[in-house]
Amino acid sequence: MTIRVHVHGALGRMGRTCVEAVQAAEDLSLCGSTDVGDDLAAALAAERADVAIEFTVPEAVEQNVRTMLEARVPVVAGTTGLPRANAEELGRLAKSKGVGFLLAPNFAIGVVLMQRFAREAVRYFKDVEIVELHHDKKLDAPSGTALHTADELAKAAEQPLNQRKVGEVVSVEGARGGVRGSIPIHSIRLPGLLAHQEVIFGGQGQVLTIRHDALDRHAFMPGVLLAVRSIHKHRGLVDSLEALL
Repeated sequence: MTIRVHVHGALGRMGRTCVEAVQAAEDLSLCGSTDVGDDLAAALAAERADVAIEFTVPEAVEQNVRTMLEARVPVVAGTTGLPRANAEELGRLAKSKGVGFLLAPNFAIGVVLMQRFAREAVRYFKDVEIVELHHDKKLDAPSGTALHTADELAKAAEQPLNQRKVGEVVSVEGARGGVRGSIPIHSIRLPGLLAHQEVIFGGQGQVLTIRHDALDRHAFMPGVLLAVRSIHKHRGLVDSLEALL
């Protein structure tokens, strides 16, 4: 059975790539697309979409998802920057409407594996930092992927992390990065980059680096399409692609 897909944010970089991926998939059909300024609610009502994809900007994602859920359309959202409490409230709305809402910080399968390997490594290392590097058009920092990785490491750790020696001197504010829990996160924004992350573990006489590089936005499409095909099996909030694997 063909899944009817609506893409919101279709004129953006990720949105355009999603449109292409949906059109190329034999089991999916693009029933509509919208962007900023379009009447999303009217489009969803007219098209009878089975799933809606949302890739826009942090300040718009909450209202976009709410509109989709109110229309009882399952949502696959990749816009980061939505506070956890707001995501959980939308998850309750999704559950009340009998549909699923996936809010994934990253859709690359390699990122899921990077986080899985890092959760294993943090059992053996007590010092770890995260470096995330993105293109200069990315609006939020740190990235949603880096925040999710830090949260996953904190949960998986079997000992306190990054217990700094007293007396560290920081002469430039922010030089040690921002801190999520007890894990420093360093954000880099430069033209020429796309989406990259390193999880760096340090131990006596050794350093372990787990790195993922997305070199093209098509790297995210297998995960997006997996989510489109799977979200109907869920109700309420799903907060990572790994939950669907």
